[in-house]
Amino acid sequence: MIVERSTAVGRLIHAGRWILYILAAFALNVPILVTVLTSFKTTGQINTSPPVWIFEPTLENYREVLITGNTDFPHFIYNSIVIASGGTLLAMVLGFPAAYAIVRQGVGRKWLLPIIANVRALPLIIYTIPIYLMFQFAGLLDTRFGLILISALVNVPVVLVLFVGAIQELPEELDSAARIDGASTWRLLTDVVLPLSRPILFAVAILSFIASWNEFVFGLILTTKNAVPVTVGATFFVTSYGVKWGVTAAAMTLGIVPPLVLGLFAYPYIGRSMLGGAVKG
Repeated sequence: MIVERSTAVGRLIHAGRWILYILAAFALNVPILVTVLTSFKTTGQINTSPPVWIFEPTLENYREVLITGNTDFPHFIYNSIVIASGGTLLAMVLGFPAAYAIVRQGVGRKWLLPIIANVRALPLIIYTIPIYLMFQFAGLLDTRFGLILISALVNVPVVLVLFVGAIQELPEELDSAARIDGASTWRLLTDVVLPLSRPILFAVAILSFIASWNEFVFGLILTTKNAVPVTVGATFFVTSYGVKWGVTAAAMTLGIVPPLVLGLFAYPYIGRSMLGGAVKG
């Protein structure tokens, strides 16, 4: 009898936890749900008070964003793909050998790594004025290459910290064995360390791509037309004549789909790679 009662209480507690999790997840995602629903409403349905929750969806807002609108939104999406991919690749190319030098050769272990990690903790807005002036002097304003450099700069601290943690988990005996076989530092990196670091490489690439895709501040300040990313392009439907809420919601929905899908599919691999070296056996 006591066992049955404790089992029933345990099931009740378990069900209560799940209900709490579901409610918390729903509350946190209400803004996204409202945005997505708004993107399928007409202007009349959007302006109705109280809000309409059951309605006949329309694709007119998406048609205006992608085809009939005054803005070249597909070009903004292309810009974001190029910028996020280029920034991610550049950050990894710079961060991986730097992490190896920090871990194995002690280069800047006591001062470089803490400084870089702490710099990333500062608000990005404080860098906008000097970077704008430098880009203006170098002719990089409103260029995809300029935003690729910014994307890499923003991601390098996180990339470096993650790579340092991964390389620390690799036994130094592997390096010694490769050196005995006559491997140079470059061969050691490409043929030994890099293959063993593939799980964390995947995680770093996904996280860096998502961070680059979601970057807004520098895209707003450093671009005007040619290199506008999707996060900035979604605001072009907010004008001095008014806000096209349905079209703006459609643009925002299109903007969040790539990182959302990427994050959902990659989450198991990211968690596995992050915890890969947490327990040593």
